[in-house]
Amino acid sequence: MVYGVIRNLQASLKYRGGWKGLFEHMYTNGDYPFKFGTYMGADTAGNRYYENRVDYPFGQHRWVEPGDIHNFDSASIPPEWHGWMTSMNDAPPSGEEAYIEERKKNIIPLCESDANIDHNVGHQEEVYNFHHLHNLSTVRSRGWNIGNPVVGLPPGAKDSYYTQPGSPYNDASIRPRVNIGDLGGGRVYKSEKWADRLRTVDEKAALEKAKEALTQKAIASEEASAARRKMAMAQRGAGTVAGA
Repeated sequence: MVYGVIRNLQASLKYRGGWKGLFEHMYTNGDYPFKFGTYMGADTAGNRYYENRVDYPFGQHRWVEPGDIHNFDSASIPPEWHGWMTSMNDAPPSGEEAYIEERKKNIIPLCESDANIDHNVGHQEEVYNFHHLHNLSTVRSRGWNIGNPVVGLPPGAKDSYYTQPGSPYNDASIRPRVNIGDLGGGRVYKSEKWADRLRTVDEKAALEKAKEALTQKAIASEEASAARRKMAMAQRGAGTVAGA
């Protein structure tokens, strides 16, 4: 173990720019053993990006070393590098064009075409038209009776994206509302639980009093009925009533 620590320290001093680079790495990343990797590029803020697929598990094989070691946050990573850091992109931004050109070699053309495009994979659009989005998942309302003015969707218009059967957003899965009562003032309700939410404090208190009165009436009726039964049994003769 001691030998491994010494060798890792020697390699760090050699490949990480001496003691200064080593201390900066300890201050920013805090990793031990000290990490080594292939330099993949840097962004405009001076953040340097590295990769090592051999010595580290997936999820730890890519990391960033900040350009400003005293002022760094994960939000400092620009979008083009964020996709690479999270393994959404295989190639870094500096190598994306070469990577795409290499991948396009595997596209098999089915027929000859004189179109001004070099492949027919994916959506082709030279100018991005924001009001006619190819991705229809964004053409949806942003609130009740509001629509979506960003994509030109007026209030009440149907959403353009596909929904599976059974989804609460699917028209075939939306059940019509059936109201069972009206509390007045436009307070229609579809269930007793919903009606309880719409009642005022005074209405709830009056309802509780009515329930209490019905309960007391039922209790009094049961007591009177029990007394009549006991009197009738007592009139039949001694010993006919238990405990008499």
